[in-house]
Amino acid sequence: MSWGDENTNFHVVVNHEEQYSIWPDYKAIPAGWREAGKSGKKEECLAWIDEVWTDMRPLSLRKAMEESAAAQGSAPN
Repeated sequence: MSWGDENTNFHVVVNHEEQYSIWPDYKAIPAGWREAGKSGKKEECLAWIDEVWTDMRPLSLRKAMEESAAAQGSAPN
């Protein structure tokens, strides 16, 4: 089994910044990542990521941008 083997099964994993990746099921998931609820062949997992990961910005950036927009919206003109 290897990354390039078409018979390898993968888990879709996600980190604290809500960034997605795939990880082979024969290896332990690295620290900082958790299963996202999808597993299967590489192409199937990548297609699922394409469907669900619609905003590529890290979570911390999205939050900072929301806070900035809220602060600008409440600031006096």
